[in-house]
Amino acid sequence: MGNHLNKVYAAGPPETAAQNLTAPPLQVPSPASPAGSASPSSDTTPAKSDSDNNPGTYEELHRKCKELFPQTFEGGKFIVSKPLTSHFQISHTINMSMLQPSTSGYRFGATYIGSKQYGPQEAYPVILGDVDPSGNLNANIIHAFTERIRSKLVTQFQDSKCSAYQLTTDYKGNDFTASVTLGNNDILNHSGVIVGQYLQNITSRFAAGAELVYQYGGQVPGGEFAILSAATKITGNSWSLTANVCPSMLALHASYYHLINEQLQIGGELEISPANKETVARACYQMEIPSANVNFKGSLDTNWVVEGCLEKKLLPMPFTFALSGSANFINSQKPTYKFGVGLILG
Repeated sequence: MGNHLNKVYAAGPPETAAQNLTAPPLQVPSPASPAGSASPSSDTTPAKSDSDNNPGTYEELHRKCKELFPQTFEGGKFIVSKPLTSHFQISHTINMSMLQPSTSGYRFGATYIGSKQYGPQEAYPVILGDVDPSGNLNANIIHAFTERIRSKLVTQFQDSKCSAYQLTTDYKGNDFTASVTLGNNDILNHSGVIVGQYLQNITSRFAAGAELVYQYGGQVPGGEFAILSAATKITGNSWSLTANVCPSMLALHASYYHLINEQLQIGGELEISPANKETVARACYQMEIPSANVNFKGSLDTNWVVEGCLEKKLLPMPFTFALSGSANFINSQKPTYKFGVGLILG
């Protein structure tokens, strides 16, 4: 819940992030800067101003908490990132993993950020993707047609065929956001997923919304089914509490985020799914040490899984060194461990 689409079918590759040891995004040119220069921004997501009463999208309800969890990896990773212009960047990634050989190998990535801007940290279109030597391609396209309408297309190609796609369109009002998502819709085979989402600000600190997931196709019991869930979001000056519940499945997903200070953030989430006979609680934190150019993320859950990821910028050289580790103590007699080492150049 909170992302039914990814649980109903394979929606495509996960979004890349710096903490997952991927190439850093392009710096978005400022409207006031000359061509070829760049602003210090490192994110294409617009900063939300205090006067903006829009609650954001339903899909991003738990985003602040999710971003605190370490994106661990196993084995070795080496990334070389090269900006060719202020709008275009390429990267070369080498993964080495003994536990997951299918993810090992070389991938070439490219990112393009357009010049259509609605803010100092928001530029469209955004096109990013990566491909391996076998021709398997992951691609994301994000474009804002107006200040209120934005669309995102996520696709995955394997063996020269489109194996999965997800198309989402958001409409942002003054105090609400409405979204429609189509996933793997096949007209010939009459199958696919349709998701409708709505999030409304009731007050400046409280928002409520609903999500309807409809799936149809020959592999679906009865040919079709629908799931309705509701959500709430409470926001404080430095914290937020979000929850969404699905009454028909008696499922709950709740998360809490708190900004302690500029160096420390903490969070926690709870997922209850009687259908899967599983209840999991997780705690996480992110600590930054600016004087040492170090960022650390750690987490612990009720399945006795401990994870951590440390990133160290090796200034003045354009290197980022990363260490990743995870331990699973669910079997106290035979715990499992995974470690990873990575380096980003660029």
